Amino acid sequence: MNSKHFRLWDLPTRLFHWLLVLAIIAAIVSGQLGGNLIVWHGRIGIFIVGLVVFRLIWGLLGSTYARFAHFFPSPARIKAYLRGEWHQPGHNPLGALSVFALLGLITFQAVSGLFANDDIAFNGPLYDLVGRDLSNRLSGLHHLVSNGLYVLIALHLAAIAFYGHIKKKNLVKAMISGRHEGEGEDARGGGLVALVVALLVAAAAIYGASGAWLPEPPPPPPAAETPSW
Repeated sequence: MNSKHFRLWDLPTRLFHWLLVLAIIAAIVSGQLGGNLIVWHGRIGIFIVGLVVFRLIWGLLGSTYARFAHFFPSPARIKAYLRGEWHQPGHNPLGALSVFALLGLITFQAVSGLFANDDIAFNGPLYDLVGRDLSNRLSGLHHLVSNGLYVLIALHLAAIAFYGHIKKKNLVKAMISGRHEGEGEDARGGGLVALVVALLVAAAAIYGASGAWLPEPPPPPPAAETPSW
């Protein structure tokens, strides 16, 4: 039995992954139940914006296997994988396609939700920037794209199960421990400075998405006085 292992996923990548999983579950549940939970649905969406922005920055500044350049699914890499010639650790090219597709749809869902409305009492925090007509269109797309997101999540889970039961590679364990069995070089880079930069940019994104910087709406005009006669 091969007991060799190496450091694959750094701690920030793992925390991002599991926080995103929890946030998406919470967003789906709150969105489906609606009612008073729709307010929390909006708050979760703002949090997801911060998570995605963090991952985008970490994909540039993070450690070896977390960087997008390491697993970007170029045509040459995809062909090598399909020919059975891909042996690099981390996301394989087809898995990378799934990762980028998920990040893209999640980003669209989170951003479109900032401008959406529920036709009842909830408006996204940036609703005032686009007006009713555009907000309605974005709301429709927000609901439509959610179906595609569910499909990608199902495929992602199916791929994890396939690798676990057929190829005997426990991807979940590696995303928990950060270590991968086999031979490979430990992940490097992604130090404290990179982490602080990523967190600051993510915090700025959350602030921007919250709409806290928008001016307060003008107070409603006073009610007209009713003659006493």
